[in-house]
Amino acid sequence: MSEDSSALLSRLQQLQCHFTWDLDMLDVDLETLSTRLQIDIDFHQSQHEGESCTYSLLAYFRHLQDQQEEALSLLNQSEKTIRKSYGDESEKRLIVTYGDMAWLKYHDEDFAQSQSYCQKVEGILVKYPTGSSGSLLPEVYGEQAWTYFKVSRSFLSDAIDCFRKALEVQRHDTEWNAGYAIALFCREQWFAENKQEDEESQATTQLRFALEISPNNAALQCMLALKLVAYKKYEEADGLVKKALENDPDNPHVIRHSGNYLLNRNRLDEAIDVIKRGLRRGDQLPSFTYQLAMCYKQKKIAEERRGPCSNTEEVGKWRCCCISHLEDTVEMKPSFVRAWAELALLYAEEEDLSRAEETFKHCLEKLPELKEKRVCQIIHQHYGDFLHYHKKNEAQAIAHYTKGLQIPLKKYEWRQCAQRLKQIAERRLAKNPGDGEALALLDQVARAEGDSKEAAEVL
Repeated sequence: MSEDSSALLSRLQQLQCHFTWDLDMLDVDLETLSTRLQIDIDFHQSQHEGESCTYSLLAYFRHLQDQQEEALSLLNQSEKTIRKSYGDESEKRLIVTYGDMAWLKYHDEDFAQSQSYCQKVEGILVKYPTGSSGSLLPEVYGEQAWTYFKVSRSFLSDAIDCFRKALEVQRHDTEWNAGYAIALFCREQWFAENKQEDEESQATTQLRFALEISPNNAALQCMLALKLVAYKKYEEADGLVKKALENDPDNPHVIRHSGNYLLNRNRLDEAIDVIKRGLRRGDQLPSFTYQLAMCYKQKKIAEERRGPCSNTEEVGKWRCCCISHLEDTVEMKPSFVRAWAELALLYAEEEDLSRAEETFKHCLEKLPELKEKRVCQIIHQHYGDFLHYHKKNEAQAIAHYTKGLQIPLKKYEWRQCAQRLKQIAERRLAKNPGDGEALALLDQVARAEGDSKEAAEVL
């Protein structure tokens, strides 16, 4: 490496952009992530939260995939979008895009252009000093936040921290407030935090504040509605979803969130109509097809719960609909292990036990790769159900319920595996009050739930 190129590399390493945020260390499927980013770009034809970040982040991934021409085109589009959206306020928002461009030109060995973009970034930073060598402009924090948010759940805390830092400087900025609200919402949804129903959570409070600033943001309206269900504020939540579907009916994020809301409220026909709207738009997203499958699953369960009055043809019809959409889901996204587990149970209900077993085997093989502990527990629970109710192998079922129970989650997330073990233990104790294995199961559940008092009473 020449002295000049070595000095240039040193300058590049000081830039704040996708090339310096250690994104190449992530264990993510670049093509899946790139497809998701492209869908965002294809849908949004006007300004939206994190739009310029979507172009520049996708450009970075195209670079990693050795698609340099497309990466360059996307960065040019990022600059064009920023200038169109922010006009005279564009410069500070171009820091990350110019930094990416400097790195891209460096990798293309166009060192003169790379230096030119470095100089542009340095000139902007001189014009807009932060007042501290350790702090960044809020526009840079904001783009870094969107990047972390879009790339991986493992970076969610970093995204929240970056949004918070941007808001310390620009408290009432609509984009940073929306991003902060969305990130907090996702943290509570994905990691089941702040489950209490007595007072509104941090995400709920931030969603309300963000909507005060941007009252017609349909995605935020749907998210707030989903949060309000926990507090049984159904009338307010219904109104928000109605407004969201009026404000932005074709937004795939609105479709997904409103579909989830209607599904959670057991308004299945409405949910199906909304989700199908997304499919009609051509957004063949696995999340939409999975949502539809869950709607049909609930229809099947509702019919089954009618007991002697249930219509076996209706049950079969909804089961077939569910299977069809789950098969579409896993075809589009083979890594969707939770959908595979749902599909396996339905195969068992169709009395195709060999196919169910084969599908569960596929799920169990994927367990070591899964980062979501809740999904790992669901797989053990579903396989336990298969063993218990379809294979009549209670011992192996207990083994998998126990494995699910032992996965460290929040107490309220242990419900299904704990419930299964309790049912088995109580049935055994009804026959034999001195059944030591049944007593041990109850003790294990009590200890897993963290209720030492109950555990002591069982002993």
